[in-house]
Amino acid sequence: MGKKKKKQSKKSEGPKIRTPIVCVLGHVDHGKTSLLDWIRGSSVTNGEAGAITQHIGATVVPLDAIQKMSGAFEKLQINVPGLLFIDTPGHHAFTTLRARGGALADMAILVVDINEGFQPQTIEALEILRACRTPFVVAATKIDRIHGWRVNTNAPFRKTFEAQGDRVKMDLENKTYELIGTLSEKGFNCERFDRVSDFARNIAIVPLSGVTGEGVPDLLMMLIGLAQRYLTEALEVEVDGPGAGTVLEVKEERGLGMTLDVILYDGTLAVGDEIAVASSDGVINTKVRSLLKPRPMSEILVEEKFERVKSVTAAAGIKVAAPRLDTVISGSPIRAIPSADEIDEVNEEVRREVEEIHVTLSDEGIFIKADTIGALEALAKELEGHGIQIMKAEVGPVNRHDLIEVETIKDPLNAVLLAFNTPILPDALDILKQPTCKVSIFPGDVIYQLIDDYTEWAEEQKRKIEAARFERIILPAKIRILEGCIFRQSNPAVVGVRVLGGKLRSGVRLMRKDTKGIGTVKTIQVEQENVPVADEGAEVAVAIEGATVGRQINENDELYVYIPENHVKVLETEMLSNLNPGTREVLEEYTTIRRKDNPFWGK
Repeated sequence: MGKKKKKQSKKSEGPKIRTPIVCVLGHVDHGKTSLLDWIRGSSVTNGEAGAITQHIGATVVPLDAIQKMSGAFEKLQINVPGLLFIDTPGHHAFTTLRARGGALADMAILVVDINEGFQPQTIEALEILRACRTPFVVAATKIDRIHGWRVNTNAPFRKTFEAQGDRVKMDLENKTYELIGTLSEKGFNCERFDRVSDFARNIAIVPLSGVTGEGVPDLLMMLIGLAQRYLTEALEVEVDGPGAGTVLEVKEERGLGMTLDVILYDGTLAVGDEIAVASSDGVINTKVRSLLKPRPMSEILVEEKFERVKSVTAAAGIKVAAPRLDTVISGSPIRAIPSADEIDEVNEEVRREVEEIHVTLSDEGIFIKADTIGALEALAKELEGHGIQIMKAEVGPVNRHDLIEVETIKDPLNAVLLAFNTPILPDALDILKQPTCKVSIFPGDVIYQLIDDYTEWAEEQKRKIEAARFERIILPAKIRILEGCIFRQSNPAVVGVRVLGGKLRSGVRLMRKDTKGIGTVKTIQVEQENVPVADEGAEVAVAIEGATVGRQINENDELYVYIPENHVKVLETEMLSNLNPGTREVLEEYTTIRRKDNPFWGK
């Protein structure tokens, strides 16, 4: 999401500097949320599904808190008001969301576990930062996991580094240089932060721990310093300019009704402003009734106490209350409308952004629904990586119309709906309870688990379909009518036979070597008990409907099970490896007989 062009301030005291937006990216389990937990003194990690962040959260850390933690800047004049952190989801499925976050952010922290180094997901994040041209700092986390590390809670890096033994120091140096080497291979110049002389040319690596807080003061100091030195001009905002932001979440609040959690990244939003926002029914216009800001150091998605304000200036995480927000789409843009004659222009801007959802649809495939645009894109991206096609993708809860539409799909493997973190409405649940419902629905709140569940189910369904298909295939068998074992001559003829090869089943037709049909096996008996199948070597009594002993069949005749041409094709191309040697031999004899006059029969 691109930033608005900055306007020149009309105020005599000069332009206002907004809070820089910092995006936190990295591989799953490398400690992004733990790092933010330490900064804000909270713990949201355990509240997330699968212990992996599933939604973007926003945390404001004011300058005085950063100064207190880092003990820096006492003599410096800092005009950056603090930092607004966006904690992007950690699983690699969220590449698109991170791109969205990266484009929205002014700076980024690339979190890397110093003990594990760069992972495929870390490389993805690196490429996103490169593509978005977002300046970043590398947070080399989990230094407290280095063997023999002596913990110095919340200490600056240099202080805790000096307290370590020589072996631990050497170990950290080696691990840091491994990160430097990887970044160098990717075309980035970098060095440990305390050795960087030119931050415009080199990326700083800050060793730290999100568990003990060691090195975290240095990270905050680096971010403030970079914003102060290199981003001041980019952070200028017009105080009176129209607010622009992104909807993080739509949720109901007691006493307020439906509200929007919003990241405001440009301009000012005030109570009474008319806004344009995307809903499932198109772009809607409504007026801001209330604005609430979370307390500093709190995360907007888990904050319980908010402060009512009349206006908010970017950048900030805010809660917006207004009429008709029920159908607003999470992840969509929100824009303040400056004047009545600009409504159409702003509405068109919002509509165009929403229509640019990056989901590749196919003529055939499954249905997917999610609670936010970013989550929908992320789910689609992951499915695409698994080679799973999508026929329809929408944001919102699962309703009866979704299921009615899915039920029209004939392929059972595509009559599927994946619902990520979105509710199934009661009218849809009623349809799912009906025994005639053919829709397979997979709800879940962790994307990779949801896709694992679906792929496991799909593989099992394929196995069942193949098994049922092969069950219908007529298998080869060859029998000989035993001498002295004629029990009945006709209607039906009952004779004793030996199975020379393959499997003899009841219900199959028989033929002679000259390909003439001689009747159908009605029943197979062993010691006067009916059995469905007789294996190679078995001697059984068979009732043959349509044959008469002395006419169509005689003692010592060798007969073959009649196999249709299309069944032979399946046997030879798909089932041959599953047939035992005796059955394969009978199949070869049978096809040799059938291909005597037509070499291409069954091919």
